Amino acid sequence: MPSNSKPAPSKELTARVLSALVMVAIALLTAYWGGWPFALFWLAAGIAIMIEWTRMTAVEPRLPVQGVLAVGLAVLTALFLANASLSVFIAAGLLFLAAGTLLARGNGNRIWAASGFLYALPIVLVPPIVREHPELGILGLLWMFAVVWATDIAAYFTGRTFGGPKLCPPISPKKTWSGFMGGVVAAALGGVLVAWVGQKFGLGLPFGLLGTAVISVVASVASQIGDLGESALKRHCNVKDSSHLIPGHGGVMDRLDGFWAVCLIAAAVLSTIHSIP
Repeated sequence: MPSNSKPAPSKELTARVLSALVMVAIALLTAYWGGWPFALFWLAAGIAIMIEWTRMTAVEPRLPVQGVLAVGLAVLTALFLANASLSVFIAAGLLFLAAGTLLARGNGNRIWAASGFLYALPIVLVPPIVREHPELGILGLLWMFAVVWATDIAAYFTGRTFGGPKLCPPISPKKTWSGFMGGVVAAALGGVLVAWVGQKFGLGLPFGLLGTAVISVVASVASQIGDLGESALKRHCNVKDSSHLIPGHGGVMDRLDGFWAVCLIAAAVLSTIHSIP
């Protein structure tokens, strides 16, 4: 009998776990270093996301648009590392956004190109800003990681174990309400655990353990909405994965869709506790 080209579930899960462990190790190591290595790590992720976005949405012509917007992300990263003023930051972002979108042919392509650039921005900027922030720092970053990872892992295994009613069948047929709730509970526990351990080492988040639990729940919900949003985009574009860059996971967008949403929550938190450093 002909062999099935689709990988066996056990092999696919092994590839998924190994890839995740490598990505976690790199993320934690660069987070420990901070500074330019950490900023470059997220710059690379943002450029990969933007390229995947423009390819999925068939923005034409591809290379000039991607090149100009990638340079824009790099310039914004350099401005952050140089502690540029917010006005210079915004002006540079608008300049590259305008330049990149003007290279796309037609209004529809320009909207998609602009959307890809704006989608990549939180991934490029928020993690380094959180890492260097005086009131959040590495503990705030570890909280972001913990919430997203706990949500993903618990939602996956809880959903497979308990099954039940589907969360949003038209967009993602495999996701269940049991997985959703499992992810939320795990994120709350994971977020509080990070904050509690941080307190033992003299570090603290500015909203206490109860506040951390509440924000962790909000972030978990946002993470799962971000996942659904990317699934909806892939359905619109009629693709299974954003790319095949990461074994067992698909593309960078597939791996960071939930983290992208948590970056927005972190940005909202930043705006309420302190100005951007």
